[in-house]
Amino acid sequence: MRLNPLTVKKIRRFRAIKRGYYSLIFFVFTLLLACAAELLCNSRALIVKYNGSFYFPTYTAFKSGEFFGLNYSHEVNYRDLKQHFAAQDAGNWLLLPPVPYNPYENNFKPGVYGPTPPSWSDRHFLGTDNTGRDILARLFYGFRYAMIFALLYTAVTYLIGVAVGCLMGYFGGAYDLLGQRLIEIWSNIPFLYIVIIVASIVRPNLPLLLAIVVAFSWMGMTYYMRTSVYKEKARDYASAALILGASTPRVIFHHILPNTLSTLVTFMPFTIASGITILTSLDFLGFGLPPPTPSWGELLKRGTENLNAPWIVSSAFGTMVVVLIAITFIGEAIREAFDPKKFTTYD
Repeated sequence: MRLNPLTVKKIRRFRAIKRGYYSLIFFVFTLLLACAAELLCNSRALIVKYNGSFYFPTYTAFKSGEFFGLNYSHEVNYRDLKQHFAAQDAGNWLLLPPVPYNPYENNFKPGVYGPTPPSWSDRHFLGTDNTGRDILARLFYGFRYAMIFALLYTAVTYLIGVAVGCLMGYFGGAYDLLGQRLIEIWSNIPFLYIVIIVASIVRPNLPLLLAIVVAFSWMGMTYYMRTSVYKEKARDYASAALILGASTPRVIFHHILPNTLSTLVTFMPFTIASGITILTSLDFLGFGLPPPTPSWGELLKRGTENLNAPWIVSSAFGTMVVVLIAITFIGEAIREAFDPKKFTTYD
C-alpha cells in the first residue's frame, strides 16, 4: 500500500521535529514495557530449573510449595525458593524478574509496618506504600491500566464523535440544528455527579467506567468533525463526485473523511492524555477502578495521605508528568506537521 505523497511529506515533517519524534519513540517503548509488565515486575519466577526440568511460572498455573519439595500446599514463594535452592546446592536454580514483587503483594519487613523507603538490597527500587506493596510494580501495572483505558476511550470517543459529526456536517439543515440542540442539552449534565451516583450503587469496573466517561466526552470531537465535513462538502471535488453518481456513503468515506485526516490525527494524542488524566483523577477521588487495582490516582492518594513517605507521591507524580509531557510533545509535533496553513502557498 503506497501512501499519498502529501501524507509522506507530513510524516517527514513530523520526523524532522525531533522533540515530538523522540517522544513518540519513548512512548512506544514504554507501551511495549507495559505489555511485558509480568516479565519485569512479578513475584513469580521467569524460569525455574528443578530436578533437570525447566518450568516457566510467569504465564502458567501456580505451582505449590510441595511441587518443589517444600512443606506447604499453597503457591510457592519464589524468593524463598531461590534461597532454598542456593542452600541445597543441588543444581536447581531460578531466575526472578528485575522487580520480584507483584503489585498486590504485601511485603512487610519483620517488625516494620508502613511505607519503607527505596532499597536496592530488597529490590524495592522506589520503596513501598503503607500496605507494603512495591511502588514500581504498581506504577508499571497502573500505566498499563491507564493506557488501556485511554486508548479505548480515544477509539470509542472518535467512533461516536466522527460518526455524529459527519452526519451533522454532511446533511445539515434540520438534522444539524436538532443534533446541536441535543448535544448542548446532554453536555450540560454534570459528569462527576453521575459518576458519584453510579459508584454509590454499583462497584465500578473498567468497562462501566469507560462507558460513563465516553458518554459525556464525545461531544467535542463532534463539533470539530462537523466543521471539517461542512467545509469539505462545499469543495468542488465533492460536488463532482455527486454529479458523477457517487452514493452518499462513497462521498463520505472515500472523499470527505480522508481529507479530514489531519483533524483526526492532530487531536488524537491530546485525547489520549485526556483519558489518562480522567482515570487518574477519578481514582484519586475514589470513584475510579475498584481497589486494590493498581493505578496512578490511587498512588497519588496514598502519597498525599503519607507525606512522611515522599517517595510515594513523587514517584507517581513524576511518572505521570513525564508521560503526559511526552504525549503533549507528540501532539504538538503532529499538529505542526499536519498544519495545512503552515505549508501552503498561494500564487
